[in-house]
Amino acid sequence: MPHLCDLPGSPSVGLRRWGGRAHGWEATKARLPVVSLIADHFSPMPHNTSVPLFHPLIVIAAVLALVPYLAAAFMPDRVSGIARRLPVWAQVLAPSLLAIPYVLVALAAGTFSPLWMALYALLPPAIALIARLAPPNERSVCPQLVILAILGMAVDLRWFEHAWPPHLAVFNKVLLLDAGIYAFVALRPVAGTGFDLRLRRRDLVTGLREFLFYLPVALTLGFALGFLHTHPFATRIGPFFGQFARAWGFTFFFIAVPEELFFRGWLQNLLERRIGRTGALIVASVLFGLSHFNKRAVYFNWRYVLLAAIAGIFYGRAWRRDRRVGASAVTHATVDAVWSLFLR
Repeated sequence: MPHLCDLPGSPSVGLRRWGGRAHGWEATKARLPVVSLIADHFSPMPHNTSVPLFHPLIVIAAVLALVPYLAAAFMPDRVSGIARRLPVWAQVLAPSLLAIPYVLVALAAGTFSPLWMALYALLPPAIALIARLAPPNERSVCPQLVILAILGMAVDLRWFEHAWPPHLAVFNKVLLLDAGIYAFVALRPVAGTGFDLRLRRRDLVTGLREFLFYLPVALTLGFALGFLHTHPFATRIGPFFGQFARAWGFTFFFIAVPEELFFRGWLQNLLERRIGRTGALIVASVLFGLSHFNKRAVYFNWRYVLLAAIAGIFYGRAWRRDRRVGASAVTHATVDAVWSLFLR
């Protein structure tokens, strides 16, 4: 996986392209100690990549990071609006507790930084404050879209992944998801999101139907563009189903649901209030495609963007039928599992 500093538009790439400019940056840091201090804390640092996944501190951090996500997913009625019972100051400051998983992982990996801790302690309350101050009028969606822009760019441009050992960077995505869940589920619920993973038969039927609708489009276009490739896979029925079930389950909970909650449950949902169902479906799908611009490539991966944008149309259709994130996540997880096992 390319590091943030090796992505297009990042400072180090620009400095390498314009050779002499690097000296100017170093000179600026020398003249301004505050700039140097901040840059040194937020620049890539050696990480302990050997820290085991089941280190006690990492296990505790994982539980703390997953609790808000799973509670909102499986107990939505209890979580929805629960923060509104707190005093106003507590409503805003409560999500600063999301810094705790960072502290635990950083201590286990030996990479603790006070500035990274401050970021994870202050960004979620800032998001909560924006949500708290948002007008109650349902057509006033600008504050919510600002929050989504912050969260989306932070994840897609990997702004905060410097803070984590590479094999634990998923914590960043989960914590930012938790910040969004606190704002849009616990504090100021966004009506019609459909974030409920107690799947119904209709969710499965809808999700698999949209997968079958998308499949011939993806196969035709994917092979024509050279994006899809066949490769051998297990022919014995037992290993095949076991492998597929593991891939589908992991993808569903850690890729499909977070992305569907963001792009369909929140973004498409909010856009519908201003530009209608069709416009919202198209815009959310295009943005979903663009969010894949740097996946599996250092530069702009236009093939991935195109296929992901088209897939977004079918994911959006699955969500809007009953306004259920679970339905579109079924489509998304099935597409990704089939692609990763047979066609990548």
